[in-house]
Amino acid sequence: MSVTQQQVLDALAGVVSPRGVALTNANVLSAITVTDGKVFFSINVDAAEARAWESVRVQAENAVRAIPGVSVAMIALTAERRAGSAAAPSRPAGGVQPAAAHRHPQPPGAGSPMARQAEIPGISAVIAVASGKGGVGKSTTALNLALGLRDLGLRVGLLDADIYGPSVPRLTGIREKPQLSDDKKMIPLERFGLSIMSIGFLVEEDTAMIWRGPMVMSAITQMLRDVAWGTLDVLVVDMPPGTGDAQLTLAQNVPLKGAVIISTPQDLSLIDARRGLAMFKKVNVPVLGIVENMSYFQCPHCGTRSDIFGHGGARHEAERLGVPFLGEVPLHMAIRTTSDSGNPVVASEPDGPHAAIYREIGAKVREQLQSVIAAA
Repeated sequence: MSVTQQQVLDALAGVVSPRGVALTNANVLSAITVTDGKVFFSINVDAAEARAWESVRVQAENAVRAIPGVSVAMIALTAERRAGSAAAPSRPAGGVQPAAAHRHPQPPGAGSPMARQAEIPGISAVIAVASGKGGVGKSTTALNLALGLRDLGLRVGLLDADIYGPSVPRLTGIREKPQLSDDKKMIPLERFGLSIMSIGFLVEEDTAMIWRGPMVMSAITQMLRDVAWGTLDVLVVDMPPGTGDAQLTLAQNVPLKGAVIISTPQDLSLIDARRGLAMFKKVNVPVLGIVENMSYFQCPHCGTRSDIFGHGGARHEAERLGVPFLGEVPLHMAIRTTSDSGNPVVASEPDGPHAAIYREIGAKVREQLQSVIAAA
């Protein structure tokens, strides 16, 4: 049964806003997107009124989920301070408020963002794979790193949090849609021994995801907390590139045990990698290390090595900043072709040299992660 936009509007007409009028008449709804039973929209209000509107967001979400044929409803509360209005309280305005919903009494001096985070049930550690800019092979590295950790005997999940340009469906060859459990949580898709979730599983590949910052955080939070992840040793989060609102908010509200920074050797990429490192340090997320991707090219015919983008820049940067250097990944046709075909190199060529590189990086990440957990 196909769900229509009008059905969504009819359901929302029964939700009353704090102003005493129907939600559909309150002039706060964004454009409503309905795709294969997945419904996305935001409720846009003044930041000073955000707290009063949160219960309305919950009612709206419940009303939409009750429509026959709706499988997923992602509804964000976006709050902005309008001209002339008083500053809003300092708290996130996403559809889910993890810090408030899960807050526990804290010991004196526990002021870091990490101290205010709530663990995700069943997940021992969440780590981010990040980059200061796009185009450095972050998603390919995140997937193969997850597979490398799997090969070390860990139970591993992969969350594609790059909602503007999700790559994991293409990298894994997954075309199925996630199903719902009895308690209405999305069931991650299983491939290569990983539990995988991506916003790309919910929308078509060529769909433009035009979402505002708070809506991004709401969607990511739902993919973290409204997914039946089960029991995992590590959840690898493939983050959006850059150091904007999505990265900062995620780092402050999700219990990250550490971050892996992906860079290429050239100076321009390293400049952006420094920004990523600085961001994580500001929010007290441990940096597990730097990976130099596309480190060198080795001709498959003659064996000649060429440092196309320079070489060793990420290693030197790691030494300068005092963070671990995790390894070098070459620019090689096998990594590119297996990624494009949805059969990543660690899974398709497990005995090859590139799989060995990712497993070695995975071993170093596990070692750093164990040190962080032991010191906590």
